[in-house]
Amino acid sequence: MLGRYRQLRKRLHQIIDAGLFAIAFWIAHYIRSTWTFGRPPIFPFTEFLWLFGLILVLTPFVLDSQGFYSRPLLASRKMTLIPLVRGSLIMSAILIFAIFLSREDLARAVVFLFCPISFILVWIKEEFIRAVYKSRFGQEQIIKNAILAGTAEDTAWLKEQLQKKTKFGLKILAEIDLNRDGVDKLISLLHELSANCVIFSARHTYYEKVEKAVKACATEGVEAWLVADFFKVEGSRTSLDELYGIPMLVYHSTPPASWQLLAKQLIDYIGALVLLILCLPLFIIVAVLIKLTSPGPVFFRQLRCGLNGKPFVMYKFRSMITNAEQLKHELERLNEMNGPVFKITNDPRVTPVGRFLRKFSLDELPQLINVLKGEMSLVGPRPLPVDEVKRFDDYAHRRRLSVKPGLTCLWQISGRSEVTDFNEWVRLDLQYIDNWSLWLDLKILWKTIPVVLMAKGAK
Repeated sequence: MLGRYRQLRKRLHQIIDAGLFAIAFWIAHYIRSTWTFGRPPIFPFTEFLWLFGLILVLTPFVLDSQGFYSRPLLASRKMTLIPLVRGSLIMSAILIFAIFLSREDLARAVVFLFCPISFILVWIKEEFIRAVYKSRFGQEQIIKNAILAGTAEDTAWLKEQLQKKTKFGLKILAEIDLNRDGVDKLISLLHELSANCVIFSARHTYYEKVEKAVKACATEGVEAWLVADFFKVEGSRTSLDELYGIPMLVYHSTPPASWQLLAKQLIDYIGALVLLILCLPLFIIVAVLIKLTSPGPVFFRQLRCGLNGKPFVMYKFRSMITNAEQLKHELERLNEMNGPVFKITNDPRVTPVGRFLRKFSLDELPQLINVLKGEMSLVGPRPLPVDEVKRFDDYAHRRRLSVKPGLTCLWQISGRSEVTDFNEWVRLDLQYIDNWSLWLDLKILWKTIPVVLMAKGAK
C-alpha cells in the first residue's frame, strides 16, 4: 500500500511489540520471584524498572534491524519466525550485557525466561493479526478498492507493476480508458463500485481529461492517486507518496491516515462495545415494549449508504408501523426538508412507543452493532437511505460519503429538526470533514449527551 499507510502500520506494531517485550520481562521476573525453585528470593521488580524502560526503547530498533517490519502485510510464518527469534535473542543478549555493566543482581532465570516469553507473546500477536487480516471483517477494513484510469497501454503497465509487488491490500475493481470513455463513465463506476481510490497513469492521456477526472474524484470525496505530479485541484490536499516504489501524487479532500484516525477507530470499537454492554438491560426493555405494543419485528433494517456510498444494512429499533415504507409516497407532499431527504413532524406512521424512542434517540442504539462491524463510526455524517442518495442533484453532496457515517454529527447537535434545508445539512457535514480532528469528535460526543437527554430537536 501507500508508504504512509505502511509507515503508520510499522509505528503501531513497534509500540505494541515494545510493550509485549517489556511485559515479558515483568512476567519472567514474576515467575522467578513467585516460584523460587529452591533458590533464595530475588530483589523486587521496582529495582529493575530502568531495564524495563531500556527494553521499551530498544525493542523497536532491534526488531527493525532484523527486517521484522520489512515483511509484506501477510508474510509467511517463516518470514515472521526468523527475524523474531533473532530479535528475542539479541534483546536477551542486550539484557545480559546491561546487567553485567551495571552489576545488577538479577537472577539468571529471569533472563532465560525473558527470551521465550517475549517470543511467544509477539508470535501470538502476529497470529491474531493474521487471523484478523484473513477474515472478511479484516479484509473490508484494510483492502483498498481501486479503479485504474488511463489508456489501455498505461493501465496495463501499471497493473503489471502492482501485481509484481503486492497480492494483498489493493483490489483492482475496474479499468477505464479516459480518452475513449470519458469522465462521466468514471463517475458512473465510482457510484456503482464504491471505490476507495482511483489510480491515474497519465502517460498517454489528454491532460485536461485527467485534470477533470481528478477534480471529479475530489468532488466525490474519493482519493486520486496520480503517477505523476501534474495538477493542483481546489478542495483537495496534496501529498507526495509512493505505491510500492511508484511515485504518486495523492489528492485527498478527507483526513489522511494518521495516529488520530487510529485513535478514532479504537474509540469507536471500545466505546461501542462498552455502551452495548451497559445498555443491554435497556435493549431488553425496549424490545419487550415494542413487541407488546405493536405487531411486527423489534428491529428495523434498511439499506443505507456507507463509506464511498457502499450500501450496508443499518439497524434501528422499529419506531413505525410495519408498512411505513409503503405509505411513504403518500406523505411526500408533507415533506419539510428541502432536497432528497424525507422529514416530517408528527409522522402518522410512528407508533406511541416509537415516538418516545425517537424523542430520546433510543431507536438509534442498535447502530452500535454497525459501529462494531466497522460500517459506522460514533461520530460522522448520518447515513442516508440508498434511494435518497440516488436523488442527489449535486455531486458535491456525495463528498459527505467520503468518511464513515456516524451515530452523531454536527447536524445532530445543531438542532437537527430545525435544519430544514438539505444544503445546510451537507454544509455542516462538509465542515466536519474539512476540519476533522480527534478533539472535534470528542466535543461532538460530549455535546450529544445533553441534546439526547433533553430531547432537543428530535422528531
